[in-house]
Amino acid sequence: MQTTIIGFYLTVFIIACLFAYGGYESTMRLFTYVDLQLRFLIIKVRMYFMVRKLRKELNLSSLPQLKELKQKEPKNDQR
Repeated sequence: MQTTIIGFYLTVFIIACLFAYGGYESTMRLFTYVDLQLRFLIIKVRMYFMVRKLRKELNLSSLPQLKELKQKEPKNDQR
């Protein structure tokens, strides 16, 4: 039980220091940034499993021409 209380007080202390050093707006921006990064990480993991499932269903791992097709795709990043 002591570690739970110490962890709680440490968390409250760190958040209080963030408010004291950066102010309310900066601290809220930091929490928003962390939230967005965690959401993006979840999306990337889900995309990885979707790609794995599609490769398995379409049997793309056995196609040797797959790398050639990726290299031949035109790039539309010309500005």
